[in-house]
Amino acid sequence: MLFVTFKIFISALVIAFSSWLSEKKPELAGFLVALPLVTLLVLPFSFLEYQNTEASTRFAQSIFTAIPLTLVFFVPFLFAARLHLGFWWLYGSGLALLIAAYFLHKWILSLL
Repeated sequence: MLFVTFKIFISALVIAFSSWLSEKKPELAGFLVALPLVTLLVLPFSFLEYQNTEASTRFAQSIFTAIPLTLVFFVPFLFAARLHLGFWWLYGSGLALLIAAYFLHKWILSLL
C-alpha cells in the first residue's frame, strides 16, 4: 500500500506542477508535458511492482506504437481558427479521434 501511495504522490506532483507551469510558461509546460513523462514514471513503477521484463518490454512496444497515433487528439486544435468551434467541441473531436486511433493501435499490435 505504501508503494501505491508513493506512485500516486509522484504522479500528482508531476501533474500539479505541469498545470501550474502552463500559466507561467506555457511553452515550457507544453514541452514538458509532451515528454513521455507518464511512460518515464509508469515503466519503472510497473517493473518494480511485477519484476517482469517481458511484460515491461511489451508494454514499452505498445507505448512506442501508440505515441504517434495519439497525436490525432491535437488535430482539431490545429484547425481551431478555421473550424470556429469552442474548446469543448475541439476537445470532444480530439477524443473521438483518439477512440479511432485506439482501434488502429489494437490492429497494429495484432500484426506484431
